[in-house]
Amino acid sequence: MKISVFGCGYLGAVHAASMASIGHDVVGVDVDAAKIASLSEGRPPFFEPGFDEILQAGLDSGRLTFSTDAADAADAEVHFIAVGTPQSADGSADLRYVNAAVDAVLPHLAEGALIVGKSTVPVGTAAELAPRIDAAGGRLAWNPEFLREGFAVQDTLTPDRLVYGVAAGDDAAAAKLDELYADVLSHGMPRIVTDLATAELVKVAANAFLATKISFINSMAEIAEGVGADVTQLADAIGHDARIGRRFLNAGVGFGGGCLPKDIRAFQARATELGYGDSVAFLGEVDRINLRRRDRVVDLASEMLGGVEGRRIAVLGLAFKPDSDDVRDSPALDIASRLREAGALVTATDPHAIETARRVRPELDFRPDTDDALAGADLVILLTEWREYRDLDPETVAGLVSGTRVIDGRNVLDGAAYRAAGWEYRALGRG
Repeated sequence: MKISVFGCGYLGAVHAASMASIGHDVVGVDVDAAKIASLSEGRPPFFEPGFDEILQAGLDSGRLTFSTDAADAADAEVHFIAVGTPQSADGSADLRYVNAAVDAVLPHLAEGALIVGKSTVPVGTAAELAPRIDAAGGRLAWNPEFLREGFAVQDTLTPDRLVYGVAAGDDAAAAKLDELYADVLSHGMPRIVTDLATAELVKVAANAFLATKISFINSMAEIAEGVGADVTQLADAIGHDARIGRRFLNAGVGFGGGCLPKDIRAFQARATELGYGDSVAFLGEVDRINLRRRDRVVDLASEMLGGVEGRRIAVLGLAFKPDSDDVRDSPALDIASRLREAGALVTATDPHAIETARRVRPELDFRPDTDDALAGADLVILLTEWREYRDLDPETVAGLVSGTRVIDGRNVLDGAAYRAAGWEYRALGRG
């Protein structure tokens, strides 16, 4: 099947390459000429495990091309809209890129072709777009994405569910998506067909729930730390309850990235517009708990050092999560910046996110080499749980630093091993 993907950022590029890998002819369209040139040459503009391989394979096969000209998508049967929906100043989702992508598709839309939204949008967006698409002879569906950064290729090709939002009675749209995803569906995952509004709500509702679960355990961490309890053991104990589950109960510096923070704020803004603000008012506290964890790390650093001004602090990790170079709303990068603003001499490192972090916070002192970042530090703070940081030998690291003090911002280090090696070990939510 010939398909197009409008928007070749993280979501769109991964989707385009993944669809080519299962046999479709795909053209990715984006207004950013530099991004298109990079992708066309097989150079990923972001780090994502496994993406470079399927990108190059798609290019080599001839099934995957990229263009800045929407006319190159004219003969596609399905057009995916996979552009960003950044946060506006008031917290709502900025839909300018969604509208621009639809505007770009419409002049080249074949009769009966399907436009499929993948972008995360406020509920009601599809209802606003549908009349324009219908008038142009096309049809609209919504197919929300559930990608985890670091597992995006896997989550595209073997997702835990596929959701189609279609207009009432539009069985043909669902059938077309079944044809497109035939290889994916062969793995036996659930397929759920809903109305358009429900499909729009699925992604933001899922992210709101996950954010709530993370903030819940971090609120428990605040109490546990105060009374001398261990939030990690607490999470293990309640996580055995099948109604609760252990996943997303890891206390630490909180969530970040381009989805959870933005989506819960946009959800609140849209619900308020619709008159249902009280129904999601709790998300405001979820957000505040999350941001409070960053304050706690700065306070803990000051407590351990007797003030951070002039003290050398090594920050391990800048991406919002491991296996990604994404620093959007990253707790790690934010904490590093706060410490520098408080007068600390911060040396920051990350296996893949230094260049993306440098574009946002050029004033920080970035050290690509971990040993160089650690050298002479009065305090070490682990903020992104990359495997290479989790596996550091505390005795070896002790020989590099000036002060054997460590804050485990993700509760992933072996605290007993660090203490045995003479370290003052502190972790969030563990007395």
